[in-house]
Amino acid sequence: MKTSKKILFKVSFPIIIIGIFVMVVFTALNYENLNIEVYAIFALIAVFVFLFGFSIGQKFSSPVRQLLDKAEKLSRGELNSRIYLGTKDEFGELAKAFNKIAGELEQSHQTAEKAEDVADVRVRARTQELEEEINNLEQKVKGRALELQKIIEESEQLQELVKNREVEIIKLKKEIKDLAGKQNRKNTGKKSSI
Repeated sequence: MKTSKKILFKVSFPIIIIGIFVMVVFTALNYENLNIEVYAIFALIAVFVFLFGFSIGQKFSSPVRQLLDKAEKLSRGELNSRIYLGTKDEFGELAKAFNKIAGELEQSHQTAEKAEDVADVRVRARTQELEEEINNLEQKVKGRALELQKIIEESEQLQELVKNREVEIIKLKKEIKDLAGKQNRKNTGKKSSI
C-alpha cells in the first residue's frame, strides 16, 4: 500500500531580527505521519511565540503606559512631570520630545506668572497713584466747598445789609417826603398869609 504524500497542514513563520524582516520559514506536515515529537516541537514553538510576543508587547506597552501617565499628569497641571525611558529607540525619542514640551510649558507658565506678578505690582502702584489723586481732588473740592460756603454766607450778610439799607432808604424817603410835605404846607401856609 502506497501512502500519499499529500500536504495536509502548512505553517509559515516570519523571522524578524531587531525589527528587520529576514525571511519566512515554511513547514508542511502530513497529519497521518505526525508523531509525538512533532507535536512537542509545535508546542515549544507556540510557547516561544507566545513568550516572545508577550515580551515584545511589554516592551512596547510599558513605555506607552508611562507616556500616557505622564501626559495625564501634565494635563492636570503638573508641569514638572518628566519621563525617563533610557532607550535610544523611537520611544526614547518620544520621551525626549515629551520632556522638551513639558519643559517649555513649565517655562511659559513661569513667565506668565512673572508677568502676572509684574502686572499686579503695576496695578497696585497705579491704584495707589489714583487714590492719592482722588484724595487730592477731594481735598480741593472740600476747600472749594468751604470757600463757596464762606462766599454764600458773606453774600447772605450783604443781602441782609442791602435789605436793611433798602428799608432805611424807604424810611428816609418817606421821612423826606413827609418833611417835604410839611415844608410845602408851611410854605403854602406862608404864601397864603402873605
